[in-house]
Amino acid sequence: MLYLLYIATTIVTFLVMEAVTWCTHKFIMHGLLWYLHKDHHQPKYQSAFEKNDWFFVIFATPSIFLFYFGTIPSINILFFFGLGILFYGISYFLVHDVLIHQRFKWFKNTKIPYLVALRKAHKVHHKHLGKEDGECFGMLYVPAKYHKK
Repeated sequence: MLYLLYIATTIVTFLVMEAVTWCTHKFIMHGLLWYLHKDHHQPKYQSAFEKNDWFFVIFATPSIFLFYFGTIPSINILFFFGLGILFYGISYFLVHDVLIHQRFKWFKNTKIPYLVALRKAHKVHHKHLGKEDGECFGMLYVPAKYHKK
């Protein structure tokens, strides 16, 4: 029975991370920490890494702490909060950096409608080069209008 709680905690944490991502992207990345995110909105990458990549470190930190404190003295629920964040981070990497921005050429020719809609929504987000007037701040949730052909 305790395993069901741990599985549910991991899944709910993963799902809540979409809302956290939306809020963080809109209000922090396009606000206070724009100087780290700005280069991500430029037409071409200057190098293999961007200042924006620091957000991977920033967002991994809570997960690392939750893993650490979730194993003292034995595995507890904090570990599974950390696991949900980790799974979301892996999804974010695969969707955002691999699928959308093609930083790795693994899924170049996908025809899956949901993934095509994700790419469309993100392109709309990137049509704004400045921090204002943005839209589509989430990662996995795609508004219905992007699913139309």
